[in-house]
Amino acid sequence: VLTGSLENMTRDEAKAELIKHGAKVSSSVSKNTNYVVAGEKAGSKLDKASKLDIEILTEDDLGALLANIND
Repeated sequence: VLTGSLENMTRDEAKAELIKHGAKVSSSVSKNTNYVVAGEKAGSKLDKASKLDIEILTEDDLGALLANIND
């Protein structure tokens, strides 16, 4: 799940890159969500992820993850 504003890419670009590498990107947080990428002004999705103990990634974390996949 992507939430908030990303600085280095749009959420659509991030979604496309994740899907290209086999990720399933959802628009809502549930107990089945593995990660939430939280940008600036992330709101209720971030709150719900925290309550469900879902791992929260920053945009930098996402960049590092994608860089490792591309290596």
